[in-house]
Amino acid sequence: MSIAKQPWKIQGEYFESCNCEVLCPCILSNMQARPTEGHCDVVLAFRIDKGNFGSIDISGLNAVQVLTTPGPMAQGNATLGVYVDSRGSSDQRAALEAIFSGAAGGPPALFGPMVTKALPCKAVEINFAMHGNERKLVIPGITEVTVKGIAGRGGKDVVWLENTIHPYSGRLAAAKGEKSDYKDHSLDFHNSGRNGHYAGIDWTSS
Repeated sequence: MSIAKQPWKIQGEYFESCNCEVLCPCILSNMQARPTEGHCDVVLAFRIDKGNFGSIDISGLNAVQVLTTPGPMAQGNATLGVYVDSRGSSDQRAALEAIFSGAAGGPPALFGPMVTKALPCKAVEINFAMHGNERKLVIPGITEVTVKGIAGRGGKDVVWLENTIHPYSGRLAAAKGEKSDYKDHSLDFHNSGRNGHYAGIDWTSS
């Protein structure tokens, strides 16, 4: 059986930073709406607290996706890049690549019909940190992203968006990129001050 066909499940945390103004129109339109800047540049980070890919334990590892589209996501022509945790064994890295490339099904596969160009997967040092309503990603020499939840009434609790049309979670924290820079392959994103989200994830391959 191909590694891409193994059943899998993961629990953990995800966050993203994109180039839209706060709030991104995609989550209100099933990715049909025109992005506020006319195109999409997104960095998505994942922390796996507990997970497996078939018999392969992938708990404690991280992964990152980078996605760019020339127009609304639903119109496709997307370019996707995947980064997997260099701390993992070769089998663990292959499992992460299968999941986050969308080849192994589950929520990441929802991007599949949009992607026309897949960049080479890279195994890199991925640092994912959480502190209260702040999420931070660092891949040395490639990207540094920090998003912070937007406070609601009273300035305390973060605003949560319920029942959203988003491939990764129906419940998202509204957030803003305090710092968001990415440069690798032929891509160069600078999304500080722009839109962000985060949420817990509990995914399976089916």
